[in-house]
Amino acid sequence: MERYQNTATLLLRFALAMGFLSAVSSRLGLLGSHSSGWENFLVYVGKVNSFAPEGAVLILAIASTIFEAGFAILLLIGYQIRWISLGASTLTLAFALAMTYSFGLKDPLDYSVFTFSAAAFLLSTAPKYPWSIDELILKREN
Repeated sequence: MERYQNTATLLLRFALAMGFLSAVSSRLGLLGSHSSGWENFLVYVGKVNSFAPEGAVLILAIASTIFEAGFAILLLIGYQIRWISLGASTLTLAFALAMTYSFGLKDPLDYSVFTFSAAAFLLSTAPKYPWSIDELILKREN
């Protein structure tokens, strides 16, 4: 059973990281013709955060991109997974709630944003994180 749990934890880490990397890569134009681009992302951030002042859109876009890229990298290498996954859960829950406020409940459900948030929260509750820097640090301490 532990082997399956270890594999599931690793797959969850990678799935969350790839979700963040895909979004960041698209907005930065790294996916070629499949990219949404930065300008389109700014328009989308403005729509999702329809309640925020217009001047906050650029700050929200930059901050979310930095957080998402950071979360992805740290999840991939397996460093501070418990805290990073809690941060990822919080960020995506805030995104889901903003989407719900601005567009209604259907969009965040269709795009599985609540599911992504719950998956990140679930990862934060794992008893250990195999194949990670966290595991190596724990082994050195013991």
